[in-house]
Amino acid sequence: FGSALACFLPPSSCSDAGTSGSASMADAAAATEVEEKKEKKVQEDQDEKMDDAQESGEREKDAAADARPKIKAQSCELNMADSTLNVMPTTNGKFLMPLTDGAFQYLLAGSRATVGLKAGRYMFEVAIVESLNPTEALQQRGHSPQPRQLLRLGVSTKHSSLFLSDGPDNICFDTDGFFTHNGNRKKAAQRIGREQTLALLVNLDAKSPNANTVSLFCDGGRASDPQPLPENMVGKTLYPTVTYRNVMLHVNLGPTPKSKLPFACRMVADAAAEDVELAPGQDGKSEVALPVGVPDQGFFDWVDLFIKNNPSYTELSDRKILEWAEKSGLWRSKSQGSTASSDKPDMRFGVAMLDDYSCRNLLSCIAPTIKRNYLIPELTSNLLAPERKQVLQKFPAADFKRTSYVVVGEPNEEYKTYIHGLMLEEKQQQAEHDKAMGYPAKKKIKKQEETKKAKEAEEKKAQEGEDAEAKETKEDEEMKEGEDKKDGEEQDEKKEEEEAEAEEEEEDEKVELTEEEKKTNYRKTYLPDVSDRVLAKHFANFSLPSKEEGFDSISYVWQSEESCAKHLKDWVLEKKLTQRAEDLQPGDWFKDEWSKWQKLYQDWRRIQSEWKDPVRRKAMQNKAKGDVKKEDAAQEDEEKPEEKGGDEDKEMEINADDIEVFDVKDVCDLGNGEPLFANFVYEDWALLSTRYEFHLLIHAFKKDLNDVDRPSFSEAHLSFYYNRYFRKVFNIKYYGVESFADFLDLIKDTVGLDEKTNFLKAALAEDIPQADFVKYTEDHRRERQQRMDAGDETAKLKFSRPAPPPPPRDAHAVGSQGGGHGGHGSRGGEPYNRGGHMGGGGGGGGRGNEVQLGSLALA
Repeated sequence: FGSALACFLPPSSCSDAGTSGSASMADAAAATEVEEKKEKKVQEDQDEKMDDAQESGEREKDAAADARPKIKAQSCELNMADSTLNVMPTTNGKFLMPLTDGAFQYLLAGSRATVGLKAGRYMFEVAIVESLNPTEALQQRGHSPQPRQLLRLGVSTKHSSLFLSDGPDNICFDTDGFFTHNGNRKKAAQRIGREQTLALLVNLDAKSPNANTVSLFCDGGRASDPQPLPENMVGKTLYPTVTYRNVMLHVNLGPTPKSKLPFACRMVADAAAEDVELAPGQDGKSEVALPVGVPDQGFFDWVDLFIKNNPSYTELSDRKILEWAEKSGLWRSKSQGSTASSDKPDMRFGVAMLDDYSCRNLLSCIAPTIKRNYLIPELTSNLLAPERKQVLQKFPAADFKRTSYVVVGEPNEEYKTYIHGLMLEEKQQQAEHDKAMGYPAKKKIKKQEETKKAKEAEEKKAQEGEDAEAKETKEDEEMKEGEDKKDGEEQDEKKEEEEAEAEEEEEDEKVELTEEEKKTNYRKTYLPDVSDRVLAKHFANFSLPSKEEGFDSISYVWQSEESCAKHLKDWVLEKKLTQRAEDLQPGDWFKDEWSKWQKLYQDWRRIQSEWKDPVRRKAMQNKAKGDVKKEDAAQEDEEKPEEKGGDEDKEMEINADDIEVFDVKDVCDLGNGEPLFANFVYEDWALLSTRYEFHLLIHAFKKDLNDVDRPSFSEAHLSFYYNRYFRKVFNIKYYGVESFADFLDLIKDTVGLDEKTNFLKAALAEDIPQADFVKYTEDHRRERQQRMDAGDETAKLKFSRPAPPPPPRDAHAVGSQGGGHGGHGSRGGEPYNRGGHMGGGGGGGGRGNEVQLGSLALA
């Protein structure tokens, strides 16, 4: 090194370079000597432990020579297709790291080996290389699972949970020294620290005295006694498995151990071929499947059945993320919000990085990079064509076969048998719960009754002791006879009670599905498949998949393609009759028409106010006379001036009640300056507003939704759409009626109900002049007045007036946004505000509260 360096240095530096090279070589030699001494010491420690084990009587013996064919060492590794998605292998899979970004620092990681043990005695090693401490979010409400750094090593059966200690099909030791099976923990070893090599010995040798046991060793020394395998795992193939969190592991499956045991033992990678079972590899393309179903019609039960029959598939869904978090030790509230569903459950762990579903986005990036089969049961997304295409784009056709399973319509017999089994199991569990809760209560009541009877008998006996001595003998005999009789009756009662209890127990044992339950095709669950809000927003766009979207194959599981398409179409049409359009927004046509109406309505109120003022009325009449003269002058009429002048006063004497309402050309002037609405009172103005609002709402709904199958809506959704368009609350109680039918009777000339669909129906064309609504209101007023004049008191209307709005904080601001006090309502005819037409606003305003109560619909 010094000679080579001299070629690139000036002569004066050559001697320094040579000196430096010699020093580096000396350091390397010293480091090598230290490593050799360290290895020698480790070997001496292991030899010493082996001697100690032999002296103390180690239960395991040296493995005998075995000439049988062995598996290939390279075939024994951790199976990435049988691991959680947060397992990150490095260095050819010998080191395992976990994902710790965001919520993944709270989730367990698990991985299973490709080799399962059927017989013989073999071992594998695991060591913690590094402990990780990811940063947690500040001020989070939830608690992170403990311990933050965790390691479990054990064995599990094929297709069982990757989380050791979850379920009955695995056993494990953890770094706290506990041995765990099916949630039951017992202390079996001392606590284990970092940089210690753990070895799990699995003894399935039928000839060994320790057959069907597992033992834990630490740095070559025994750390636990042999622990027997549970009965349900004896005779099954057992796969080496590790579960960990926030630690980096070195996993050694063999063939050479890092720390020798006190006896000769082969590792898993050195096993005889007939003692093990190799997990099948992935041939060809992996598959990504998108099931498509109808909400609340067995979709998620079918998914569970599919995973049960095809355990090699990994489910990617929000409900699986929720299950993953719970199995990782995170606690959450069991109560679900109003928007919770099986498709999108509420997390509610109090951990922001988990509750916001951010880990779902990371999983969607990781999954396409790992070669395995996926099932993506996102119910709502899989029914929408754009979102199906978006999912398929993440899984390239070169690596994945992209499939869709359509589960729509009448289920097949396999599915029915499966859900009937689930229903029977639920019914049995409920019966057992009722029995456990009911019987103790019955026994307590019986005991209280017996105590009460005994107390009454003692009191009665004490009273009888006060009788004369002459009657004692007779009374004793009678009492004795009574007691004998009573004892006999009590025995009979006790016998009847025992027989009744026996009959009840027999009835409890015979839990079966009723005939009606056996006809059920879809099981009811605690949560809906899709929340009402999400369903209302998307159901109109639901569709079945097609190959044009990028699918390689589409399988119709229950019925034919034609039957499935018809079933979905009928379902969507039915929902259109019952669901509301959550995302519907008022369009431009509505806003323009509503703005015009508000201005016109305010002008009418102002004109009526002026007509009621005697001074202003005279001015209006004079103006009307002038208009009449101008019209007469414009006509080429040969009448004499003196003849016309004599009739002027007569012409202006017009009786409004004699004029046919629908013949009026100008509702603001009947010819003498009097408006058609001169006699309107509070109820008439309220009905005028309501008529036009309902007319406008129905026509705007049809335009904005633009759905031929849904031209209108039902009474159930009226309040929602009314508030969406007018930003006000609708309530029929302000109209003094008891039912919606009575309310519609008040405006039947404008709005009605469709007999077939029960939708609201507009009686007038959308382009009808706005002034015509004044005519309909006046006609209705006259008809009511005639009935009242005839003595019909039911014709009188009496609406409830809503409370006026609170006065402005700043007295100087009164009327600043409109004329006079009318400024509390709409601002200068603004078309879309919470005040609506309830204020006088703009123009001349009006008289404050009187104008503001023009509509009964409260802002």
